[in-house]
Amino acid sequence: MTQSVTATPVPASRRSFDAGEFFRRYGTVCIFVVLVVGAAFESNAFLSDRNIMNVLRQISGTGIMAVGMLFVILTGGIDLSVGSILALGSVVSAIAIDAHGTGLGVGLSVAAGAGCGLVTGVLVAYAGLPPFVITLAAMTAVRGFALIVSDGQPIMMGDDASTVITNFGSGFFLGIPDPVWLMALVFVLAGVVLTFTKFGRLVKAIGSNREAVRLSGIAVPRYVMAVYVISGALAALAGVITTSRTGVGSGVVGVGSELNVIAAVVIGGASLMGGKGGVINTLLGALVMGVIANIMNLVGVPGYNQQVCMGAIIVIAMLLQHGSRWFKR
Repeated sequence: MTQSVTATPVPASRRSFDAGEFFRRYGTVCIFVVLVVGAAFESNAFLSDRNIMNVLRQISGTGIMAVGMLFVILTGGIDLSVGSILALGSVVSAIAIDAHGTGLGVGLSVAAGAGCGLVTGVLVAYAGLPPFVITLAAMTAVRGFALIVSDGQPIMMGDDASTVITNFGSGFFLGIPDPVWLMALVFVLAGVVLTFTKFGRLVKAIGSNREAVRLSGIAVPRYVMAVYVISGALAALAGVITTSRTGVGSGVVGVGSELNVIAAVVIGGASLMGGKGGVINTLLGALVMGVIANIMNLVGVPGYNQQVCMGAIIVIAMLLQHGSRWFKR
């Protein structure tokens, strides 16, 4: 008679530590903690209230753009035009707020960014053109348009018109800079949309398996177009924040910022292939970028050297973030 043997499950407490799974889930948190601890040891000024608020204020624009980039990347796309749209938003806000007041001026700026995203989205979603090429073209065209509108010169805002917006850029509420509250609101809304709405679930699904979503009867191009509109609108909003901090609209701001935004999203664990990513880790990714830049300023790293260090640290962070692949081998 054959005697059956039943395998006894291994208690959870006795299971071996899965380093790959740990880094997959908490890699971004680990990177952030290591950087903060290292920065605190490197400079006594890092953990001061003034410096922390400065870091948060500086990343507010990047964080807001990172939310829009997250939506795009979740669908498997990319948006290289966000830095140029930021510049356009800065220029339009300086002109429109002077002419029409703060509310309408900010609205026109965001609408201009959404319009840029709409054009890009239509070409990507409905014409089927590669997002890398289209957004690269948009990056050049929108930057040129911002320089044309501003005549290549900084646009100084009038004292009366700029009071509200500049007070916002330099102001505090409950001890936290006003732009940080706006960034937090954007992240919260994005988290709600991605987690609790049909739109958010479909955005992730499109990135995971576009063909399956299409075969289920969903109008995929409509959703793809929408994420580029969101990205453009949020990039322009970041441009308004830039103007609020300086009181000047400029067509040359935001050069190269698209790379920092993409790096923040990817360090946050989002996959450039689409379908994977979240708002909390994206926020941590933006904080990582802000901490890296801040500590290099505090220790006096020269500007050109900072670019080399920033690139090296991003590569190391990415290796740690995606190290789970090696741990599983």
